[in-house]
Amino acid sequence: MSLTTTTPDTYRGWQAEKSGFIGNLSGVGFSLMAAAAVIALIPIYLHSWSGAVVALPLAALLLLLAYGRVMGLAAEEWIFLAVRHQIAVATKRNLFYSGVFAPADKEGNQPMDLPGVLARLRILTASDGQGGKLGIVHNPIDNTYTLVARVTFPGLALIDTDRQNNRVRQWATFLRSQCKEDGAIVRLQVHQRSLPDDGEALRSWTSRHISPDAPPAAVQALGELMESAGPAATIRETYLSVTLSSTRARLAVRGAGGGQIGAAAVLVREFNAMTGTLSSAGLQVVEVLDPRRVAAVIRTAFDPHSQQMLAARTSAAGLESWTGTAPGLDPALAGPAAAETTWGLYQHDGAWTVTYQVRGFPQSEVFATFLQPLLRPRSNARRSMSLVYEPVGPSKARRELSRERSKRQAAGILRKKTGRAESEDERREDAIARDQDIARASGQGVVRMVALIAVTVTNLDELETACAELQADASDAGLELRRCWGAMDEAFAAAALPLGMGLPPRRTAL
Repeated sequence: MSLTTTTPDTYRGWQAEKSGFIGNLSGVGFSLMAAAAVIALIPIYLHSWSGAVVALPLAALLLLLAYGRVMGLAAEEWIFLAVRHQIAVATKRNLFYSGVFAPADKEGNQPMDLPGVLARLRILTASDGQGGKLGIVHNPIDNTYTLVARVTFPGLALIDTDRQNNRVRQWATFLRSQCKEDGAIVRLQVHQRSLPDDGEALRSWTSRHISPDAPPAAVQALGELMESAGPAATIRETYLSVTLSSTRARLAVRGAGGGQIGAAAVLVREFNAMTGTLSSAGLQVVEVLDPRRVAAVIRTAFDPHSQQMLAARTSAAGLESWTGTAPGLDPALAGPAAAETTWGLYQHDGAWTVTYQVRGFPQSEVFATFLQPLLRPRSNARRSMSLVYEPVGPSKARRELSRERSKRQAAGILRKKTGRAESEDERREDAIARDQDIARASGQGVVRMVALIAVTVTNLDELETACAELQADASDAGLELRRCWGAMDEAFAAAALPLGMGLPPRRTAL
C-alpha cells in the first residue's frame, strides 16, 4: 500500500508597478535632471570658471533632488508632500470637527459628515430584489457605486492540501473572471479587521439566555470563565467590497432605469452573479450590508469605543421581543466627532492610527497562508488589512506587458553595449515578466493590487509598541512595509474602511 502526499502550491511573481516618467524618474525629476545638465554645461560653453563655482553646486543640488531618497520617496516628492502638509496645517485643513458642529441641510436634517477624501461619499438605499434593503456607497466624483458584503471563510491552515489548493485556484478564477474588456466592475476590496474583544457582548447574551434553574456553582464557574477568557478573545470581521463604474456600464444602467437606481440595480445583479464563484472559493456571504450596517462599520473604524455599544445592540436585536433601536447606526452618525491629520499619525475620536503600505512582497516562493502573521491577535491594538484589486482588461494588459518587455530588452541591449554584466535580480525580473506574458496569452488575467495595513490603539503610549509588533509580523511574512508619511488620512480611508477606495492613477512610463 502506498500513500501519496499532495504538495501545497506556492506563489511568486509580484511585480512593482513602474511609475516613472523616464526610467525611475517622475516628470518633475526628469525636469530637474535636465535643468542640472543645462546649468552644468553653461559655464563650460562660456569658458567661465567663476560661473562654474555657482553653476556646479546648483546642478549638484538639482540632481540630489531628482535622485535622492527621503523616507522611501524621491526627494522632490517628499518636499512636495511636506509643503502640502504644512500648508494644510497653517490653514487648519488637517482638522475636522463634526458632532455638534456638523452642518444641517435646509430641512434641518444632519447629513453624513465624513472627513477628507471621504466627504464626497453618500450612502444610498437600494433594493436587493427580494424585498430587502441594501446600502450602496456612491462616489459622485468618480461616478462609482460600491456594495459591501460581510463574508466568512473556514480558513486555509486547518484544511487538507487538496482543498487548500482548490480554494486558492477558485479565488484566482474569480479574479480572472473580472478581467473583462471594459468591464463594469473596476475594483474589488478584501478587508479584514482583527480587534480585541472585551467580552461584553458575550456576557450580555449569556445573561439573557441563562436558565433561572441553573445550579449556582455552574453559573459562578461560567462567570469566572468569561471574565478570564473573554478579554483575551479576538474578533475578526471580513468584508468584500465590489465597485461598479457607471461610466463603463452606462448602457446597462440605462437599460435598468438610469440614474442611481439603475446603477444600483446593475451592481446588485453583478454581485449576485459572483456568489457562485465565491462559494467555490470557500467564501460564504453572510449578509450584504444595509445602510445602517454600512454606517456602523464606518463608525467602529473611527471610534473603537463604539464597538461594544453596537455589538450589544446587535445581540439584543436578535430577540423576538426586542422593540428598541435597530441594529447598526444612522448614516448621519457614521463619521467621527473630530479628527486630526499629522505627518505620521491620524487621530480620530479617542483613537490613533498609523497606516502602512506593502512596498515589497516576498521574493521567494511562498504558501497561500503567508499573510497570516499580519492578523495575529494583539491585546493592545486592532489591525485592519485591505487588499485592493483593479482588474485590467485583456487589451490593456497586452499593451502594458508588451511595453514592459520592450523596456527590459532595450535595457539588456544597452548593458551589452556598455559591457555591464546582467545581475541575478535582473534575470529574475525578466523571467517573471516572461512568465506573466505567457500566462496572459494562455487566458490568465492581470490585476493591479495594493495592500494596506492599519494599526489602531486607544492609548497613545502603546502606539509605538503596536507599530513595532506589526513590523515584526510583516518581516515574518516576508513583506516590506513603508509608513504612509504625509497621507495618513487618505491611507486610513483605504486601509481601515471597506468602502472601495482605489489605487491612484498610474503615471505613464516611456
